[in-house]
Amino acid sequence: MANNRWWRGAVIYQIYPRSFMDTDGNGVGDLPGIVDKLDYIASLGVDAIWISPFFKSPMADFGYDIADYRDVDPLFGNLGDFDRLLAKAHGLGIKVMIDQVLSHCSVDHEWFKESRESRDNPKADWYVWADAKPDGSPPNNWMSLFGGVAWRWEPRRGQYYLHNFLSSQPDLNFHNPEVQQATLDNVEFWLKKGVDGLRLDAINFCFHDRQLRDNPPKPVEKRVGRGFSPDNPYAFQYHYYNNTQPENLVFLEKLRALLDLHPQATSLGEISSEDSLATMGEYVNDKRLHMGYSFELLTDDFTAAYIRATAEDLEAKMADGWPCWAISNHDVQRAVTRWGGAGATDAFAKQLVALVCSLRGSVCLYQGEELGLGEADVPYEALQDPYGKTFWPTFKGRDGCRTPMPWTRGEHAGFTSGQPWLPVAEPHRALAVEVQEHDPASTLNATRVFLRWRKTMPALQWGDIRFLDTSEPVLAFTRSFNDQRLLAVFNLSAEAVEWSLPAGLDAQAIGDHGLVEGHLEGSLLRLPARGAFYAEVR
Repeated sequence: MANNRWWRGAVIYQIYPRSFMDTDGNGVGDLPGIVDKLDYIASLGVDAIWISPFFKSPMADFGYDIADYRDVDPLFGNLGDFDRLLAKAHGLGIKVMIDQVLSHCSVDHEWFKESRESRDNPKADWYVWADAKPDGSPPNNWMSLFGGVAWRWEPRRGQYYLHNFLSSQPDLNFHNPEVQQATLDNVEFWLKKGVDGLRLDAINFCFHDRQLRDNPPKPVEKRVGRGFSPDNPYAFQYHYYNNTQPENLVFLEKLRALLDLHPQATSLGEISSEDSLATMGEYVNDKRLHMGYSFELLTDDFTAAYIRATAEDLEAKMADGWPCWAISNHDVQRAVTRWGGAGATDAFAKQLVALVCSLRGSVCLYQGEELGLGEADVPYEALQDPYGKTFWPTFKGRDGCRTPMPWTRGEHAGFTSGQPWLPVAEPHRALAVEVQEHDPASTLNATRVFLRWRKTMPALQWGDIRFLDTSEPVLAFTRSFNDQRLLAVFNLSAEAVEWSLPAGLDAQAIGDHGLVEGHLEGSLLRLPARGAFYAEVR
């Protein structure tokens, strides 16, 4: 593939820096900690890293509330540390992607401090300001994803400002061309430093409806979605007007034009809308984003039929674009627990890595997925996530997937010499890197074997996909690229199953992929619990 298309079929390892590796003993991971562990990351066989926000921030939302887009928060280090990280990663052949939070920032950002002072200052129109209704209530019925109304009163201006997330995360007014240009200038700062890509947080939230129209109500039976509990009022509405506006498409083309000046750089948009797959179809193409991912495989639904329907729906809606898949990240319960429950096995953890890495597209693996980590149980008194504190106990927030990476079985799992910002999960100690390193059958080593094997299979990296008719719990599809055609079959259950290959399908098993393997006898495939089978189709 061309050098500037390195991202097609790439495996991208997401690092949540607060919880990856701490080198200064303050209990929070940092950039030098990532530098120290880059050799480990390289040993996994991934192509790139995506680093969640490390910019200057008051940390109300742990870095997704940015106070300075061009500086590193002292908690994580400094710009020199980032330069060293970039240099070492590139020396190891690893691309570096960084998180960019464009739609909103922190109340501590100098732009907002100026904007809130009056209605006639140079940045007065840089945020979404609106007058109160005659009775003093907010301008419309929009709700914040983190709970409550999406408007906060600012007495200095005598107006409300919009915040789709925390009240300390004001939304920028992208209808203002100056805001767009300032945003692009901030992005260019990092591109000139040599970063290889941007993960774009909540990228469909940049624009709002100019008329501030009310969102229509959503029926009770449809109040589901991204980490929602039914009692989150955000789920009570169709979000037609507070995000995913048509003007965003024009801005994405401006962003892509900037990226095209840096041919090494790619873009990955996080998209969460009323029809995320359709939005991805609009957002991802040769003129807008390089890749997009949504939350369709970050839900509780784990059936062959659902996975097939999701992938086929996306294929139909994004014919000209390139997808990216994730089954775990810093916002949702870890997939091993979400889909496998408390009794999930190592075989299940291995199968999940293989499954997500076999779909058509690129892949984001979240730190700890290669270890088979399950969701941590964080008690309320140790909770840090404001989202979880608001909705406890019906929704416990995101801390359970953000606990420290277990490097050793020792104190604080080798993550820090101080007190970790979140407690180490005791079950994670037995899955520590130092434990799994010496076990050839461990999830860690199986992941390494599989990712190395995947690199030898062009069809898995770049090929088309076609699903085969199966009944639960079997998922089967072929991947085809040039003269290579592969068959992939997964048993999603904890019991052995049998499946007959379709008539006329001549397949020869391929081994050496590190998974619990099925056995083909004639046209009858026997799959053990959580088994997988790969074959060349002749």
